[in-house]
Amino acid sequence: MEMVLQGQKSLGEAAIVLKVSYRQAKRIYRRYRTEGEAGLIHGNVGRRSHRRIDDEIRGRAVELYRQKYGDFGPTLAAEKLAQQHELTVDHETLRRWLIGEGLWQCKRNRHTYRQRRQRRERFGELVQFDGSHHPWFEQRGERCCLMNMVDDATGKTFGFLCPQETTAAAMQLLWGWIGRYGIPQAVYCDRKNAFVLNREPTIEEQLKGITPRSPFEVACEKLGIEVIVAYSPQAKGRVERSHGVYQDRLVKELRLAGISDIESANRYLEMEFLPHVNGKFEKPPASPDDAHVPLVLNRDLRNILCFEERRVVSRDYVVQFGGRLYQILRGSPRRPPPETKVTVRKWLDESVHIFWEDTELLVQEITKTQRKEEARKLTA
Repeated sequence: MEMVLQGQKSLGEAAIVLKVSYRQAKRIYRRYRTEGEAGLIHGNVGRRSHRRIDDEIRGRAVELYRQKYGDFGPTLAAEKLAQQHELTVDHETLRRWLIGEGLWQCKRNRHTYRQRRQRRERFGELVQFDGSHHPWFEQRGERCCLMNMVDDATGKTFGFLCPQETTAAAMQLLWGWIGRYGIPQAVYCDRKNAFVLNREPTIEEQLKGITPRSPFEVACEKLGIEVIVAYSPQAKGRVERSHGVYQDRLVKELRLAGISDIESANRYLEMEFLPHVNGKFEKPPASPDDAHVPLVLNRDLRNILCFEERRVVSRDYVVQFGGRLYQILRGSPRRPPPETKVTVRKWLDESVHIFWEDTELLVQEITKTQRKEEARKLTA
């Protein structure tokens, strides 16, 4: 909507990106112009659904299952609840309840039939990425990981070597892709904790209706990128096959070039290897339209591709983060009152920045020496 407002994109193009009708895009744009970002939030957010089943019925159904139908499947158990106890519950709803209570476990199909998936039509519509651990320098240097990103429509690839497969490395990979081609519509990745969170929500998160997400997922949501999780290596076969190309060709090229360190290898990747591999294996997309979205001018990727948490300001204007203390200075443009929540962002360069209502605060870290001096004054 901001790009439409700035004249960078037509409303019809925005409707295609948002996957809504043109009439719906007009409504969204009208609300955005009158109400700003708040107008984009659905009016039912935070409200209890009219179709939600009462908690008393759920508790009774689960308890009856625990007492009488512990070895029944959800489908048969739902039938018995309706016949014997006049509790009409859909079998899939009951299945979710039982899984949540730990009373039912999904059975895996060990012989899953997989149909070949066709490529996406447009460049940037879907990008697959993954990390590949391999002795890239053979016996000449340390083991490291290749962070690799492959476009689904064209096979165009981008990557670099790093010590470990981490969340920060995934953000750097996405940053590099955006800087070259723009913001993709969706990314396809593994269920690794560096990319997505697999844990169940805590009780506090359930009460607040919060779905736990990794910093990478939060950053993608801010950029409007859909995160699609692959449940098998075959699902993201393009990047897996690309790993094979790298493991075959890049290892030999690095050996011939006499490269045995990450920094030199990354320079070689950018200047020599990537242009050659893309020129050899890249395919033309089915549609000539580019699905990438350009980055809006006032968006700073440092504040998006970062680690973000909420913290409370103490009465002496100190914020705790990562085991460190940060003093909010008097010269800050706006000074939040005590007990106010602020946003702490740790950039990929390890620097810490504290924001209150989109305004960056002037802060200074309180060192251990300063803490000891203050403690000595209090005990003197």
